[in-house]
Amino acid sequence: MPRIAGIDVPEKKKIYFALQYIHGIGPKFAKVILDEAKVDPDQRAADVGETQLAAINAIIDGNYLVEGALRRQTQQNIQRLKDIRAYRGDRHRKGLPTRGQRTRCNARTRKGKKKTVAGKKGVKAK
Repeated sequence: MPRIAGIDVPEKKKIYFALQYIHGIGPKFAKVILDEAKVDPDQRAADVGETQLAAINAIIDGNYLVEGALRRQTQQNIQRLKDIRAYRGDRHRKGLPTRGQRTRCNARTRKGKKKTVAGKKGVKAK
């Protein structure tokens, strides 16, 4: 398996798609990197030469924040929001959506599994 930016990428896929397995590189940056390194995007990752791999690695290391460093920076940004008690930081702390989505319905991904509240239904005032 070819190693790009310290990550094993799938060798049977085209290099354009294999690059996208690296956290922080999407379709746009994969195209830019391959254009800059003068590598054919339709070429399989296993067929890319050592010099071309070295060029791709040099471009990624020099210009892009990927993998561990990117994850660390994201966590630091979230921690900063929590520390300064920003609204978004409070939403992160409570595990609720941070970008204005409604929570009355359709927030299950952030809120997690339903928690049943005992005695909510069936209690009638007499």
